[in-house]
Amino acid sequence: MTTFRDQMGREVSVPQCPQRIVSLVPSITEYLFALDLGERVVGITKFCIYPEEWFQSKPRVGGTKNPDMAKIQNLAPDLIIGNKEENRLEDIEALERLAPVWMSDVNSIEDMYDFLTSMATVVGCEEKGAEIIEQWKAYFKKNSNRGSGKKALYVIWKDPVMVVGKDTYIDAYMEAIGYQNCVHESRYPRLDQLENCQPEVVLLSTEPYPFKVTDFSYFQRKFPDAEIALVSGEEFSWYGVRNIL
Repeated sequence: MTTFRDQMGREVSVPQCPQRIVSLVPSITEYLFALDLGERVVGITKFCIYPEEWFQSKPRVGGTKNPDMAKIQNLAPDLIIGNKEENRLEDIEALERLAPVWMSDVNSIEDMYDFLTSMATVVGCEEKGAEIIEQWKAYFKKNSNRGSGKKALYVIWKDPVMVVGKDTYIDAYMEAIGYQNCVHESRYPRLDQLENCQPEVVLLSTEPYPFKVTDFSYFQRKFPDAEIALVSGEEFSWYGVRNIL
């Protein structure tokens, strides 16, 4: 067993090159595929839709918020991978009785790079992990001015309307591709709690709430001078390999 420190600061003892991995986070599942882990990943969630070949073939162990403990136990994992924001503390504590649980916590671009490096090290794929980081750096260099410096409001939920603030990966991603987040509050405040929010562009995300073009009129009335745009929630929030495939 080798002891690693996860992104929540916990010491986790993991077998060398774990062979039976369960992923509880869609973006992490996609990263594990990019690391060429193949049959070493034995379980994923019902939301792990990428890659499609794994979604069709791998055992599904429930959702991110309600993992099926019995199914996971039957898979006899030697490593379970979760995320502080995606997975509930009580579920993680229960899973720790079944296998080592390594937790990610990504709220910035540097956090993502740390995750990519650390996870690759845990599963014995350091070289591939380093290659993926270089791809990300090239991606951000190429896309650094996509937002043209516009003040942006990123909306993730409809009822109540919730938006993305500071101390989040989405905020860091917005800044990295050239937007200025007009929300200065932390995490995910409600829109009606904000003061003096005057965006030049309102970005409606396709997840976790699936905004559609039919939602444009509400925000156009609220911000008549702003551009309204539909954006991919996966692009802005998946920190594995989604944008560099």
